[in-house]
Amino acid sequence: MRFTAPAVVFTALLATAAPYAAQADPAHTITVSGSGEARGAPDQAQLSAGVTTVAPTAAAALAENARTMTTVFDTLKRLGVPERAIQTTNFSVSPQYPPYNGNDRGLQKIVGYQISNQVNVTLDDTKKLGPALDALVGAGANQINSVNYSIRDADALEAKAQAAAIANARARAEVYAKAAGVTLGGVLTISEVSVEAPRPVVFAAKAMAAPPPTPTAAGEQSVTANVTVVFEIR
Repeated sequence: MRFTAPAVVFTALLATAAPYAAQADPAHTITVSGSGEARGAPDQAQLSAGVTTVAPTAAAALAENARTMTTVFDTLKRLGVPERAIQTTNFSVSPQYPPYNGNDRGLQKIVGYQISNQVNVTLDDTKKLGPALDALVGAGANQINSVNYSIRDADALEAKAQAAAIANARARAEVYAKAAGVTLGGVLTISEVSVEAPRPVVFAAKAMAAPPPTPTAAGEQSVTANVTVVFEIR
């Protein structure tokens, strides 16, 4: 699971640096980029599951699908999944046709109907994922479409990455200033270039022929931040 937040660029004039901002000569500044990363263990799991049924008539396919989905919902409730964590994401009715035959002429004959009902489920504990997968398949779910992990408080992880990015920028600026024989002054501006959060680092979800629960692994997720900082030099 990975996304890049839209590039947000802002300039923060620190109160302590205001005198420098007013007097600093562009020729007496140094601009550096810094990056930071923070990692954390996911504490939530999401899965997409569903039931697909086929029958000669749409009504028969729907009735069978409804019975199985009711069992799926009951199973999720017994696992302690609240209703707010279960969301229907797709429901479709599709006619079924016989295999293509080049000798056939005219309209194709409908030989049956397929009903598909899909739900997204959020689990508040990653350790529940394996038992949930087993229980859903046992209840009649015949489609498991995806498994993802997430962190509830991703903002806290992002803040750590941003702090690490600032520290990295300062460390780099110190190196340049020392090499140039100048003294590093205060921070004039900070621009946040980008933040990536959260990014899966280790992920595995194995559905294998083994005694339940199905083995799963949440691994880690990481957040990265990139900043540009302008320092005064003396």
